[in-house]
Amino acid sequence: MDPMPLMALQGPAAPNQANTPAPAATPPRDPEALRETAIGLEAHFLAEMLRSAGLHRPPGDFSGGAGEDQFASFMVREQADQLARAGGIGLAEHLVRWLAARDEAS
Repeated sequence: MDPMPLMALQGPAAPNQANTPAPAATPPRDPEALRETAIGLEAHFLAEMLRSAGLHRPPGDFSGGAGEDQFASFMVREQADQLARAGGIGLAEHLVRWLAARDEAS
């Protein structure tokens, strides 16, 4: 079998490691972007906890129909986002402090 068609499928050859420049140092993190990311992570965690607790189900016999089941996840996600932005369980703040201390140490 001719190796040329296989080489064409694999694309260009990898660059020579000796000629590849060293990666640039990691730029400092933007504190606000870090905080927003940490709040998003906490909101996602809280949404999972709210779903596990069953808070996405209507109380009693009340039912909003088929649409309620489809949009319940949006409600839980928004509730979790509001909880996280109000301080939540402190997970976001802990992550921000930990990452800031780690960046200062390196």
